[in-house]
Amino acid sequence: MEETNARIPDRKLKLLLMVPMLHQGGFERVCVETARLLASLADVTILIFSDRDINYDVTGLSVVNIDVPARKGKLQKALNVLKRVRRVRAAKRSGQYDAAYSFGSSANLVNVLSRTTEKVVTGLRCQTDLESRREVELFCRRSDAVLSCSREIVQQLERDFHYSKSVYIYNPLDAAGLLAKSREAITDFPFPEELAKPSHHIVVSMGRDDYIKGNWHLIKAFSLVKRDIPDAKLLILGAGSYEGNKKLAQDLGIRDSVAFPGVRKNPFPYVAAGDLYVLPSNHEGFPNALLEAMALHKPVIAADCRTGPREIVLSPEEYEDLNRREPDGGRTGEVIDGTYGVLVPDMSEVINNDAGQITDEDRTLACAMVSVLGDDIRLRHFARASEERAADFAPEHYRDSLFRILCKIADT
Repeated sequence: MEETNARIPDRKLKLLLMVPMLHQGGFERVCVETARLLASLADVTILIFSDRDINYDVTGLSVVNIDVPARKGKLQKALNVLKRVRRVRAAKRSGQYDAAYSFGSSANLVNVLSRTTEKVVTGLRCQTDLESRREVELFCRRSDAVLSCSREIVQQLERDFHYSKSVYIYNPLDAAGLLAKSREAITDFPFPEELAKPSHHIVVSMGRDDYIKGNWHLIKAFSLVKRDIPDAKLLILGAGSYEGNKKLAQDLGIRDSVAFPGVRKNPFPYVAAGDLYVLPSNHEGFPNALLEAMALHKPVIAADCRTGPREIVLSPEEYEDLNRREPDGGRTGEVIDGTYGVLVPDMSEVINNDAGQITDEDRTLACAMVSVLGDDIRLRHFARASEERAADFAPEHYRDSLFRILCKIADT
């Protein structure tokens, strides 16, 4: 789908953005940013299923809460969907929106089932969104368009689902705003003695305690890094208890060098304090945290998981070359020094917190980390490359492109 030649309406587009909650996570953040960026071009309302634990600033935004929080159990979940559909349909009829754009699978389901007169736009933002074939086929059949934040998802929809009404648009990145936030003082940095040194070796990652984030691979690889760089430290930010990861670090004898500060409303000073950012995920949509680290001029290493990392750290030419070599969407089997960062092979998604089992995948990641963290020239090179890449995701480009796409959909 092309985003050009869209007719700009002679009145403000009425747009409904739908997301289950605004607690934490990439697509929740993008939903709020989208509302703010489109505020001058469209009449935007955010609809949420529950207002529990809102963690994003929605000051000045129009937010409708239908107050149907998540429930446990198959029957309760099914009843929940019906209740959400009824309340969202009523909200749509009342608002008379031109288009409703949903973020996340549960919101997508409610969006397509609650259609009234508006155009329905669903968002497939992660590889896990494609795991339920029945759901994806439902979204494709009942959506006027499917938006994605990754070229790979668009390609997979065409290849595996024969769906052509899909378009990708990369998430917005406010590099200047992130840099400003990163300068806030940290009062509880886990390794304050490291910051006092003229040089240090701090590895940072942001990923909740979830198997898709692959934190055990990072911890095992880091234990090998410590052999070459004894003063190295590891910081993993995100929600969860990390009990398995903490025990793994203890069993590996590196617990004093690994910290889990938890969720921070402003995590960017912690990322800015690091020397290297690592993304060990086995699934992503379009990894916002990786780009945020690059906006803070951090060298990056990313696993070639589906989807997103290769589109970020490789140049367009490198990306196309890799796709030609792996036409079925397969992952790379080698370490690639990309234009903007280092890409390592994808790693197993099976949780393994056994300190006695360090795999070749872990060793490959460790070697890549040492090759960058232990080389000042490479650190500076990839820091400059990260800054350059982050500039490609300016919020203004996202705003203008998304508005054209939505105008075209609303006009068809």
